[in-house]
Amino acid sequence: MSESLGNVHGSVSTDKSTGWRRFLAFIGPAYLISVGYMDPGNWATDLAAGSQFGYKLIWVLLLSNLIALLLQSLSARLGIVRGLDLAQASKHAYNRFVNFCLFILAQIAIVACDLAEIIGMAIGLNLLFGLPLIWGVSITMLDTLLILFLMNKGVRKLEGFIVSLVFIVGVSFLTEMFIAKPDVVEIAQGFVPYNISGSALYIAIGILGATVMPHNLYLHSSLVQTRKISRTSEGIRSAIKFNLFDTTIALNLAFFVNAAILILAASAFFRNGYHQVAEIQDAHKLLNKIFGSMAPTLFAIALIASGQSSTITGTLAGQIVMEGHINLRIAPWLRRLITRLLAIIPAYLTLIYAGGDALGHLLVLSQVVLSLQLGFAVIPLIHFTSDKARMGEFVIRNWVKVLSWICAVIIVALNVRLVIQEIDSWGQSGAVTPFVLQWIIIPIAIVIGILLLYITVKPMLVVAPDKPNNVPHGIAKAVHNIDQINYNHIGIAIDFSKNDWESIRHGIMQGGPEAKYTLIHVVETAGARYYGEQVMDMETQSDADNLEQYAKELVGLGYDAVAEIGYGATATAIAQIVNRENIDFVVMGSHGHRFLKDLIFGTTVNSVRHMVNVPVLIVKPQGK
Repeated sequence: MSESLGNVHGSVSTDKSTGWRRFLAFIGPAYLISVGYMDPGNWATDLAAGSQFGYKLIWVLLLSNLIALLLQSLSARLGIVRGLDLAQASKHAYNRFVNFCLFILAQIAIVACDLAEIIGMAIGLNLLFGLPLIWGVSITMLDTLLILFLMNKGVRKLEGFIVSLVFIVGVSFLTEMFIAKPDVVEIAQGFVPYNISGSALYIAIGILGATVMPHNLYLHSSLVQTRKISRTSEGIRSAIKFNLFDTTIALNLAFFVNAAILILAASAFFRNGYHQVAEIQDAHKLLNKIFGSMAPTLFAIALIASGQSSTITGTLAGQIVMEGHINLRIAPWLRRLITRLLAIIPAYLTLIYAGGDALGHLLVLSQVVLSLQLGFAVIPLIHFTSDKARMGEFVIRNWVKVLSWICAVIIVALNVRLVIQEIDSWGQSGAVTPFVLQWIIIPIAIVIGILLLYITVKPMLVVAPDKPNNVPHGIAKAVHNIDQINYNHIGIAIDFSKNDWESIRHGIMQGGPEAKYTLIHVVETAGARYYGEQVMDMETQSDADNLEQYAKELVGLGYDAVAEIGYGATATAIAQIVNRENIDFVVMGSHGHRFLKDLIFGTTVNSVRHMVNVPVLIVKPQGK
């Protein structure tokens, strides 16, 4: 099994740091998690709670934050102790079909979350710059490039960018608190729990469902593995401690932002008689009416920063879920594009057929979809961290286990109730036809319920053996038995650049004078792609002559060398020649592209590696 987020796995060193520097080395993963707790999907429930009930539901926010803190600490513990993210651990515990179902549900949740970020970004751009919503939705496609750029720069740069956005959100709402001048005594009274019912209960369930995000549990269990730690008992214990500090600080910051939105709504709207403010656009207009231009401007800036930061973490979660559950790895830009397209289509359709006013309803619907998936992340997480056989001395204590199961029951029960109420409202309002409701929506809900029951009961009845990782065992004993490998036929990729000499030199070092050498060059012209070997354009003729000249020079030096021209897609053509000519070793030059050039020209080396079953030596040009 490959490492979670393999390109940044263990990339941040912590062992060489001491004191505050060591603490700061662990700071980061929870801040990426925290943005999911203050994304645009939370804004609607916070605005509705504050405008309808003033400060009375702040205690629900606090309860949600405490539950989130518990679950995220379990997620971090799983990643640190077992070196597996939540999706990978699920692959160990459940069969392939169940894992595929879990992948589909998690992917739907990530798309729903991405939909909320799209809507929030589009509304924020509309409020700040007057950009039409349809254009705002379209612009959100461009963040694919931003994500690629940040990932290429390393996980610390990504974390720094996210923390900056979170800081902007926090400062924006802190400033608005001074503008709104909330009643401190009433805020303190809002932390006292009371019996809620009716619409207050509905909003409370919405707050809980929007706060505890399922994709964050997958993400956190992976991000903690970006820290390189000592795998001793003391090293693991220290990592758990520092990550708990990181999680506590970051989630309390998220609580501050959510509470600030609710307090702002209570101070600005509830106190002034505006009790039905659930739309973000309405909140912006009323802020302008009550406080002037500064408050709504800060509101819009915070909304854009919140949406952009959340969409980046959603992309990482998508990678973790895909690689963990079904062991499928695709290019990050393609995965990002697919996720964004799946989310952007319903946003487009809503704008075209129902107008901008319906985006708020779509935002709420995205949170309902999220609530469906939550139990499928929470329940396995509790099972995995309660498993003494695999967690060893770091298994969670009994009181933590009991508390976790209570939280799981509360979450699942309240979210099931929310879903049932939504289905009921669809039926009463006629939003969907009776046929669709009875024969599609309700049966799907029942099947999902059965699956949830299965993943809950199965680990209690059957203990699944750990599946072996694809890592060689006993290698220390086998080192002295390594035999010399002789390569008889070596393929050398040629691109007529300054890299060629290095590639040829390394190829000859592997095979010596006894091996046969095939020099490979691929013609990528449009004609070559369509007509293959039949193409006779000038570039093809020139490339063939130059490659033949390379081969003649090697023959003149006493080596057995031939030239082979491929046509069309570079990686595919090289792989075809390697397989057809029975080449047993390939030498390729690294082109040294970064970011945009990789996006435009592709990464040939990685593609070839996956298409051939022979070793591939990648030669880095001098000076790179």
